[in-house]
Amino acid sequence: MQNLEKVELLDALFKHATEGIIISNSSGLIQLMNPAACKMLGYGANELLNESIDVLVPKTIKARHEDYRNSYLEKPKARPMGSGIDLFALRKDGSLFPIEISLSPIFKDDRKYIIAFLIDISARKKIEASVKEKQEELEQIALSLKKSNDDLERKVYDRTQVLQEAIGELEKSRTELSIALEKEKDLNDLKSRFISMASHEFRTPLTTILSSAVLISEYKSPEQEEKKEKHIKRIQSSVNNLNNILSDFLSISKLEEGKIHSDMSLFDLNALIKEIVSDMRQNTKVNQKIIIQYEGDNSVFLDSKLMKNILINLLSNAIKFTDEGKEITIGASVNSNEIKIMVQDQGIGISDDDQKHLFERFYRGKNAFNIQGTGLGLHIVGNYVDIMNGHLHLISRLNEGTRIEITFPNQLN
Repeated sequence: MQNLEKVELLDALFKHATEGIIISNSSGLIQLMNPAACKMLGYGANELLNESIDVLVPKTIKARHEDYRNSYLEKPKARPMGSGIDLFALRKDGSLFPIEISLSPIFKDDRKYIIAFLIDISARKKIEASVKEKQEELEQIALSLKKSNDDLERKVYDRTQVLQEAIGELEKSRTELSIALEKEKDLNDLKSRFISMASHEFRTPLTTILSSAVLISEYKSPEQEEKKEKHIKRIQSSVNNLNNILSDFLSISKLEEGKIHSDMSLFDLNALIKEIVSDMRQNTKVNQKIIIQYEGDNSVFLDSKLMKNILINLLSNAIKFTDEGKEITIGASVNSNEIKIMVQDQGIGISDDDQKHLFERFYRGKNAFNIQGTGLGLHIVGNYVDIMNGHLHLISRLNEGTRIEITFPNQLN
């Protein structure tokens, strides 16, 4: 390419670039501005020629800008300006707008020039503000759902009419939640998965509650008391399912806000496991067995509340994904160096592809979509294990079962 053609090409790039381009000398005086920069800043083509670059700097930092400029000139190199902080530029009309700036030094005839590339990020900032606002709305909706569910649980036994009104409020909240999530579905895959999970997990217990409540109102004779009691238990079970879902949402919110910390104390791990297994046996399927294997010291120094939540979550999954008549094993061994805890089932297993994403929020295995669940349990377990400085290892094969091993350092030695 001839030199003349190169000059014409560079001139075209300069004039038609969508980024603003400003070239200043070592004294900070503007030598060139391309049309995009002029339009962005509200100035005419040559209006700022030989004016100080400081005219484009907000008044709040103008006093320090010369020091920044001199510091850059001492060690000039191509780099973004103001990494990690919000930058603003001053238009001719006195208004400020958010901006990204990258700097590059150029040298000509033994003279040093600085070329600045400007990008107006006003639209991006508006989108970020909108995303934050929607996230706060979702948190408020989750809290509202939790409160509505608590009210429902207190009144379910003797006020079926109030129960139906509460169901209506929950359905309304679920619809509002789905609409809000639909508006934000293009943000990322996380929200798409949340919509899919919430739509299924809320609809099933709500439908059960509504149908049972209608049937209860029709059972008025004493001989129908047994049928009425059956539907009351179905309502109680569905309410508990909703409460578990909402509790998972609140746990995720607290984890993300950094509000969950370990409260380490000395407790009997063997006794805790026996207590949890005793409670969980009432949830097992026909002829399912939970076997306990324990070796070593009983006393450990961990967070008992987090540990209880972890074990309940893992055992619930094992029961849920294992067929009738099969065994589930929970084991622990404690020695002077470490504490090992294991939960193993003979369930449907997890594919290699799904294992890569299993601890992500709202992620569910492809073979588990017809089984009730939020996709939050293992994500919460993983976080609780991390909080106590533990390590989690998962081994699973499709149609053979899953084994989860958790290891903690023994801090008593």
